[in-house]
Amino acid sequence: MLTDPFAEAIAQAERVIAEAPHVRGEQDLIEGYDYLAGGIRASIQMAWAYDRDFPYFVRSTGPHTKMGLDNPDTLYFHAWLRDDAEYVVTGRRGGTADLSFQILDGSYSPVTVPGSLAAFDDRAFDVAADGSFEIRFGPGLSGRNTFPLEPGSAMLVVREVFSDWATEQPGMLRIHRPDRLGATPAPLTRDKQVRRYEVAGKMLVGRIRTFLAFAERFYLNLPVNTLTPPRLTPGGLATQYSSVGHYQLADDQAMVVTVPVADAPYQGLQLGTMWYVSMDYANHQTSLTVPQAQVDPDGTIRYVISERDPGVANWIERTGHDRGFVQLRWQRLSRALTEADGPRVDVIAVDDLPKQLPYYDPIDPAAWRHRIAARQVATAARMLG
Repeated sequence: MLTDPFAEAIAQAERVIAEAPHVRGEQDLIEGYDYLAGGIRASIQMAWAYDRDFPYFVRSTGPHTKMGLDNPDTLYFHAWLRDDAEYVVTGRRGGTADLSFQILDGSYSPVTVPGSLAAFDDRAFDVAADGSFEIRFGPGLSGRNTFPLEPGSAMLVVREVFSDWATEQPGMLRIHRPDRLGATPAPLTRDKQVRRYEVAGKMLVGRIRTFLAFAERFYLNLPVNTLTPPRLTPGGLATQYSSVGHYQLADDQAMVVTVPVADAPYQGLQLGTMWYVSMDYANHQTSLTVPQAQVDPDGTIRYVISERDPGVANWIERTGHDRGFVQLRWQRLSRALTEADGPRVDVIAVDDLPKQLPYYDPIDPAAWRHRIAARQVATAARMLG
């Protein structure tokens, strides 16, 4: 059968899921198989969108195609490249907190971070008063609004980051090869279809193995219920710092993460499952940006991570996960962060929060419901972008 290579890859990926070292019970497996389904969808999409001569931007991840501790505040796009061709990206800058570009090589593997050959944000090129812009990528290019493609360049990744889901609007992106405008792709063949299924299968198994190993390497070797000082995010993102860790909490415990509000256009915290993907951020408050959070009078945010409802605005819901990942991100920075910019972590009893939080301020249940409704509406709107 033409689809045999992909069917075999699905079976192999299922075995990787079932044998993952963190699996302890049925709920872990259920979430793992859901993660597998997202990987199947994403791998098919990526294989069929693989066109370096007639490229277009594809949504890399979303609520149903999660991977790599995806940021709930980010729209991810990618397009495939040849390192010996020229590409033009045109667009309109939206009102989001950050718009960044990164050129990756093809070195995804279970033991390496994908190689970053270049990374920059929209401060590196000219944007017109109406938000429109045009930038070029190609071998040997130099000058304003042009960016060289180094040998091995394989993918252009674009991240559009929201700080305020309610007010910020996304922009628009297009990509083309100028020497292919007016031409048409070659007709589809059976051999090409076979190759696509083979590639999709390799992508599926590779992404699951890669990110399980990535989480083990960068998170699970850290002491539990701690967060690192801010550090440059692995992968070459020049203006992004992160603080990472993993938690393990009983239902009557809370992790209080106290962090100062930085002078960064984007700052946010999120939780992730043991499958190294975001938790349900549309229907639960499993992440918060600065505009979404309550900032205390001393200029800090106190996030309360717990299973039990602590009755505060900055509750980060565990959604039944007694183990998971925590990540803080700062983006579009103009300076290096230090330990003083980073978080302090305290694990206390949920019942002790009123006397332990210096600005304990209970939230009305109706106000909480309004918060969740706003997340649902904003997530649905962004998915249409």
